[in-house]
Amino acid sequence: MKTAVIVTTYNRPDALAAVLEGYCAQRDREFELLVADDGSTEETATVVRDFVRRAGFPLLHVWQEDQGCRPAAIRNRAIASTQADYIIFTDGDCIPSRRFVGTHKALAESGFFLGANRLLLAEELTNRVLRGRIPIHDWTLFRWVQCWVRRDVNRIAPLLALPNGSFRKWAPNRWKGIKTCNLSVWRGDLIRVNGLDESNQGWALEDSDLVIRLLHAGVKHKNARFAAPVFHLWHPERDRRHLQENQQRLDDLLRSTTIRSTVGLDQHGLP
Repeated sequence: MKTAVIVTTYNRPDALAAVLEGYCAQRDREFELLVADDGSTEETATVVRDFVRRAGFPLLHVWQEDQGCRPAAIRNRAIASTQADYIIFTDGDCIPSRRFVGTHKALAESGFFLGANRLLLAEELTNRVLRGRIPIHDWTLFRWVQCWVRRDVNRIAPLLALPNGSFRKWAPNRWKGIKTCNLSVWRGDLIRVNGLDESNQGWALEDSDLVIRLLHAGVKHKNARFAAPVFHLWHPERDRRHLQENQQRLDDLLRSTTIRSTVGLDQHGLP
């Protein structure tokens, strides 16, 4: 199974470098990685070039012009830039645990998408990690427990590693709480639903939109929580000026049986 990891980023090169270090430390390194860049400046390109030279996996920089926050569009560009069978979505501020890629691959199953969870780092810990280039992907559970006691992280439950089992399919129609910072989908299913909907702009609920259309298409949710966590670096709250119109679009989608996005992968040469 050829696998691609799509990492979305915008003008946060220090965080992206920490994330890419986490992928260089993966136990399973049979994957390609695409940095889906929503219009960053040359500093981000420099970080990517440095990792291209030393990563033990193919690494591609997919860039689009900065025309405001367009995460759906850059993810679609990245999907169109790979021939991988299976796509793992995450963000350029989410450092993967060392088992992240291998677990997504192990849990992948035809007819299902995977949604997993994250730990949120506090601002002060995030600053220390980025300043000191601290490899938190190598931290032990004991170290994370210490952070939780100090309230440097919001929780530690996602670090528990539960085995595969029927319980992972107990909520096949779940869409709430599933985010593209930790989501994996078969490429064929993404093409079927025409990828992410680029009609969504800004802080857009585009991940919920994608998941609901996958469910409409008969692709079910499989729970990858307590198996493949990521460590989410702190950032200020996103601009939510488009939230109301995007919420209305999502509400309309929930009342429909729509499968294909209005503006999606067909804009990038895919059927």
